Amino acid sequence: MREKTDGYAFIRRSINKTAAVMAALIAACTVFSGCGSEGTRVIFTTGFGRDEVFTIADESCYRNELMVYLTTVQNQYESVYGEEIWNTELDGVTLEENVKETVLARIAQIKTMYLLAKEKDVYLDEDEQEKVTAAAEEYFNSLNDTEKEELGISKSTVENMYTEYALADKVYREIIKDVNPEISDDEARIIEVQHIFFSTTMRDGSGRRIDYTDREKASVYDEACSVRELAVDGMHDFEELASQYSDDTNITLSFGKGEMETAFEEAAFNLETDEVSEVIEGDTGYHIIKCISTFDRDETDANKLVIVEQRKDEVFGQEYDAFVNTLVRNLNEELWEEISLIHNEEVTTENFFEVYESYFAE
Repeated sequence: MREKTDGYAFIRRSINKTAAVMAALIAACTVFSGCGSEGTRVIFTTGFGRDEVFTIADESCYRNELMVYLTTVQNQYESVYGEEIWNTELDGVTLEENVKETVLARIAQIKTMYLLAKEKDVYLDEDEQEKVTAAAEEYFNSLNDTEKEELGISKSTVENMYTEYALADKVYREIIKDVNPEISDDEARIIEVQHIFFSTTMRDGSGRRIDYTDREKASVYDEACSVRELAVDGMHDFEELASQYSDDTNITLSFGKGEMETAFEEAAFNLETDEVSEVIEGDTGYHIIKCISTFDRDETDANKLVIVEQRKDEVFGQEYDAFVNTLVRNLNEELWEEISLIHNEEVTTENFFEVYESYFAE
């Protein structure tokens, strides 16, 4: 299902495009260090108030706010994977560290969008403020005494958080309201192909990719050429050949422009229905491609909506990036290192975002 056009969806797309550890670390790095981008001003200081985790310009984030986010995400993970999920790590980074960094990036982005709303004189109307108040009361009343104590929050804290959330949502919609690009069928065209893949790389014991030697690649290419001859001789079924020879278990692929590596995509989009390509060299091996469908009406129409959302994100992102690079950001590293997940069987709250959406979903 397509995500609705709002600031909340933008935040989810920009922060949660991937579950990979490095994506989360990069996201947090962008918020607080700029990762080397020009114009970013960063100050790390000890001049923080009590329980103040970070500041962005004159806006602060406190421990209790961050713990609401962190505990919500923690319990969502545990409800699906169980508590043992926290034993997971990748490349020396634990899942807890990953989740902390993702939450840090997410709440910092909301704070920044809230500041952008004030900069552009975007405010909540009376009806929106009533929704915020009602949502805050519902969420706060859903917490048991242990959760309120562990999180350290009051109803007014929740109301402030939902106010910032709603304004982040509203400023996004305000900036992209006039973005309605015309997307052609050709630009959004989705095709379906089958392919046979011959890998020219391998992984060593540590998971590092190793490329084949030129002699090994030549041998793989010869094999691919032989299989390609079988694929066009009229006596062999392409899918059966793929099952027998392909190093990729995914035989059938549907995709649009810009979604695959360049050589593969160019070859695929130039095929007619049932036509088989020559042997195509990709980044990690050779491909033989057969076109199944040159145009899928339903998928193309759906892709148009995706492209429109991408264009809206781009328009907002340009304004957001220009704004965020004017702000001074400070991270209380000592307090940040102290923050950890709450492991208490009485703390199970996970509906902070769901309550918000129940009031503001369109």
